[in-house]
Amino acid sequence: MRFVDLFSGAGLFSGGFVQQGFRPVLAIDLCKDAIASYERNVAPVGRYGSVADLERLPDCEVLIAGPPCQGFSTLGRRDPLDARNALAFEVVRLAATNPPNVVVIENVPPFLRSTAWARIKGALEELDYFVVAWELDAADYGTPQYRKRSFTIASRVGIPEGPEPTLGTISAKTALSRPIDPDDPMHRWPLPSDLAAARMSRIPSGGDKRDLMRSAPDLCPPSWKSVGCQATDVWGRIDADKPANTLRCAFQNPSKGRYIHPMANRVISLREGARLQGVPDDWQFVGRNYPVARQIGNGVPIPLAGAVAGSIRTLLTQKIRATA
Repeated sequence: MRFVDLFSGAGLFSGGFVQQGFRPVLAIDLCKDAIASYERNVAPVGRYGSVADLERLPDCEVLIAGPPCQGFSTLGRRDPLDARNALAFEVVRLAATNPPNVVVIENVPPFLRSTAWARIKGALEELDYFVVAWELDAADYGTPQYRKRSFTIASRVGIPEGPEPTLGTISAKTALSRPIDPDDPMHRWPLPSDLAAARMSRIPSGGDKRDLMRSAPDLCPPSWKSVGCQATDVWGRIDADKPANTLRCAFQNPSKGRYIHPMANRVISLREGARLQGVPDDWQFVGRNYPVARQIGNGVPIPLAGAVAGSIRTLLTQKIRATA
């Protein structure tokens, strides 16, 4: 079964569909490095460019898309006038040119409560799709990371059942303690300054800047005291015994979140960040450190993508059998 990936990034969403037996025929993204990573790790079907410039959808059974989420995310201003919000409507425009059996749109959960989503749902229904929405946490589907995402499923062949959660969760320690090839070019991280190293050494597992403010106030800038306990995840150490917190694009900067290694006094490496997204160790990403971290942090965790793909595969297989 063929699929097209719009706003594909480096291909993590596609990776889950490939694991479930789907075959990509086109992936398009506006980041050259991400497309190069896609072609290296997923399939040589990448196209560098804007989704808005694609005139017609190629023949496919499934269309998947992860349009920009900044206009809907609680981490941003949730501006309904954000120009990037309009890109989600490109999914509907292209679906109308050559309708696939199923359309899957991935985004942050607040997307489902936006006026944009209501309009997209209505437009898809006018194209004779049945539309359902799921809010899923990646930790429930074999990812060593808490990460909630929404999936809008539009289908012309029936309504798929939501994926069943796996038994138990995978801890960060389980994912990060497996040996890493010392020659792996992805196993790299920025070396901390003396001050940063001193701070990290005083932060316990699951701790953060609040522990540092109590135990070593001399290592803390005055601004920390003035802002109090806001942004408590910054300078946070990953809790070894739980799934990691949501991985974002700046996961190699300790001031941006809970990204200090659970057992070492450094931030996690690019390879370790990829592991927290369920990416196999044989994947190699193209680009310098931050662009690669962005490709990893922007992706859909592969195990979560695979769970969604499995539900779509079951639906399409049932349709094929019913018409055979």
